[in-house]
Amino acid sequence: MDNIVFFKVAAASPKIKVADPVYNADEIIKNIKIAKEKKASIICFPELGITGYSCADLFLQKKLLSSAEKELSRIVSECSDIIAIAGIPIRSHGRLFNCAVVIVNNEIIGVVPKQYIPNYNEYYEKRWFARGEDMPDTIILCGKEIPSTLGMVFKAITPQGSIRYGIEICEDLWAPEPVSGALCKMGCEIIFNLSASTELVTKHAYRKSLIAGQSGRCICAYVYAGASRSESTTDVVFSGYSAIFENAAPLKEGKRFEDEQLITADIDIDKLRFHRARNTTFFADFFEPEIEITHKFNPQKSDILDRFISPHPFVPTGYEKVERLKEITAIQTSSLIKRLEYIGIKKVVIGISGGVDSALCLLAAYRAFIERAWDIKGIIALTMPGFGTTKRTKNNAVSLVEKLDCTLREIDIKESVMQHLKDIGHDGKTPDITYENAQARERTQIIMDVANMEGAIALGTGDLSELALGWCTYNADHMSMYNVNCSIPKTLIKSLMEYMAKEIGGKVYDIAKDILDTPISPELLPADGDNIMQKTEDVLGKYDLHDFFLYHMLEGGAAPKKLYFMAKVAFKDIASEDEILKTLKIFIKRFFTQQFKRSAMPDGPKVGTVSLSPRGDLRMPSDASYAIWLDEVESIK
Repeated sequence: MDNIVFFKVAAASPKIKVADPVYNADEIIKNIKIAKEKKASIICFPELGITGYSCADLFLQKKLLSSAEKELSRIVSECSDIIAIAGIPIRSHGRLFNCAVVIVNNEIIGVVPKQYIPNYNEYYEKRWFARGEDMPDTIILCGKEIPSTLGMVFKAITPQGSIRYGIEICEDLWAPEPVSGALCKMGCEIIFNLSASTELVTKHAYRKSLIAGQSGRCICAYVYAGASRSESTTDVVFSGYSAIFENAAPLKEGKRFEDEQLITADIDIDKLRFHRARNTTFFADFFEPEIEITHKFNPQKSDILDRFISPHPFVPTGYEKVERLKEITAIQTSSLIKRLEYIGIKKVVIGISGGVDSALCLLAAYRAFIERAWDIKGIIALTMPGFGTTKRTKNNAVSLVEKLDCTLREIDIKESVMQHLKDIGHDGKTPDITYENAQARERTQIIMDVANMEGAIALGTGDLSELALGWCTYNADHMSMYNVNCSIPKTLIKSLMEYMAKEIGGKVYDIAKDILDTPISPELLPADGDNIMQKTEDVLGKYDLHDFFLYHMLEGGAAPKKLYFMAKVAFKDIASEDEILKTLKIFIKRFFTQQFKRSAMPDGPKVGTVSLSPRGDLRMPSDASYAIWLDEVESIK
């Protein structure tokens, strides 16, 4: 069984001298040594890198070709403990081919020709090169007979399992049917592109979109090595752009217009396989490779993970952050507008506690009503103080509603809860689970009944993280008539609330900031003066960790040991190993045992790639055993 987790690859763009294979081979060997020092398993070089891409009519010179082949032999002798993919022109059967050679354990195991030969604008490769499909099945290279078929699949057998990879050369990606598409349908998980793409204004953005799109479309890792800026500048310029993408996401990108560079990144093979297995469209026309070159390879072990792992995978960052938050807000508001218009009403009831979840729900409803120019008074916010309610949370709840000019009602639940506890024979003093849940259910009953009285719908406020952990009272805050927060994790709420509050501005933003600074609490246990006594994260562990585990288990299929390993990398200097392990145990137990609550959750919109809806993304039995997951957690030392 394959059990590879991460696989380190490299893309190099070394300095070259056009038509100087000796110099170029020296630079290639230098980069191979650097890649081995970095513990890379495979290194990819640019198109025709041994001679230089811009040799033009010199490609027809026998001296250049023979020198390139001689230097290739020298490169081969340096390829122990690494797989190298280099570009070279090869003459066979009277024709010239633009090729990639694959070198493993000091031996050439395959030659892949370029299929699509560009002959437009600044490109005129057909002047020298034939199409890949015209290349013989085998050629003689460096004194040996080598397989040379187009569309070849390489299978590396390692002690940790097998990996399939394939090769396309520059234009093969730009064609209507890229070679990599067929390679991935034959099982390739990593595609290497040896390229010599010229630089033009606006071209880089399009090239990057091609790489990202193809890696996403093929659910693969895509390693792109571009020709160096030391190529000829007679008519065009090259930049040496190199990149490593994984399922549309950039893992590492090199800088353009550098003299030379080498980038490395660890590919999450397990995650790619998880996504392929989940995506039934991907294997709709899967077929076996005509030629598969199998070889043994023992990757070097590295103690350093060469990829960034965000401790907050749900939270957008960088220049896309505002656009992502705007999009999420649009999904929330659009879904609520659709539901209200379908029902034919313009009223909602929300229980507002002074916590982040109910505040976010209120802001989303406010935006929906503003967009449709509905009467803001149709948003009925109920504050329902109980035994644990503090002045801070109550004041924030009241202030937020008043600043938004929604309808505010206060209904104290203490007396009715005490009566209920008395009715069922509870002493009303013991702060057990019944004491807590009676308050949560009383609040939900009030919200539902007021919604009936007003001809409104009761909006749920619970978030994705609470649903994952079952941190909600069944048939209380667990239940509503619609929930716009159901796909919003705790770690995302802060960014989303800040964005929404800033858009509204004024005092609303100040109130929102104080709500975000308030400890997360259901406030179901009596407060000590104005101090919150019941802090959720003291019981469950940090939501940052729970959201991290949730994302990587559902979005990448990560098992407990991998979750632990990745969390140690992501939360280095933030959380101790003991804290990570303790929280992971809690997450596994609660995620499995609380599925019965998710099986009965109300409607609500999917916002991101992770959703827990039983009608959508997560079909899971409520009584599934979690023994094998917990056993793996217990085995972690």
